[in-house]
Amino acid sequence: MRRLRLILWPFATAAVAINLFLLGLMGQAVGLPAIPPVWALLASAPLGLPATWAAARWIGGLIAEAERDGGR
Repeated sequence: MRRLRLILWPFATAAVAINLFLLGLMGQAVGLPAIPPVWALLASAPLGLPATWAAARWIGGLIAEAERDGGR
């Protein structure tokens, strides 16, 4: 599971960064300032950890289910 988390971390963190940036763009519609891309990248580093944990748990469950079914 640890190896899976290490593999998924960059992808989950990048997804969080993209979502934060787009959320900042949507915030402009209600008068909030835009989130700069660099800020979104910096904020995604700690926020990417729980996203990675959730993704690894989900994928680990899918792998366990596939192993139980025996590839049917």
